[in-house]
Amino acid sequence: MTTVVLADDEVLLRSALAALLPLEGDITVLAEAVDGAGAVRATLAHRPDVLVIDLEMPTMDGLDAVTEIRRELPGQVVLLLTRHARPGILRKALKLGVQGFASKSAEPAHIATVIATLHAGRRWIDQDVSAAAIVDDNPLTEREADVLRVTGDGYSVAEIAARLHLAPGTVRNYLSNAMRKTQTRTRHEAARYAREHGWL
Repeated sequence: MTTVVLADDEVLLRSALAALLPLEGDITVLAEAVDGAGAVRATLAHRPDVLVIDLEMPTMDGLDAVTEIRRELPGQVVLLLTRHARPGILRKALKLGVQGFASKSAEPAHIATVIATLHAGRRWIDQDVSAAAIVDDNPLTEREADVLRVTGDGYSVAEIAARLHLAPGTVRNYLSNAMRKTQTRTRHEAARYAREHGWL
């Protein structure tokens, strides 16, 4: 018997999985969560064999929830469900030790198989997820990423220039390019956008 906590803000999908997974495999759904914070609470309370969690959720996304959970349960097995397998996100998830990735459009029978595979101590990455993640979607140059990283820490242009040993005008150019590439209006929005896409 494999125990599972399900976390997804899409009610229909979550309810369907909760109903169908026990029919597809030897699976018991211990709890359901509608967001990342709920996933953290449910996982810490129930300690399932496998946490099945959506990547994109309100208030706290799947990766933030996993980061939080791993502080208390470093060995928690995680299956991340995703529609958008961006390379930066996949790299970040692998660094966090996420063992499985499946597409949200997969059949419940397939997800049940992946859960069994993870519970047996193996890894799983769906083919369409890995194919999408191989494509490097990061449009930022290394220097633009450096400048955005420091911007995210709240420094002014002059402070960024001093920290990175660049001229203030050069920093402004990098920021301007980064804002254009991320289609954002401020450098702070650009930094947030780049971080959310796993580019920093």
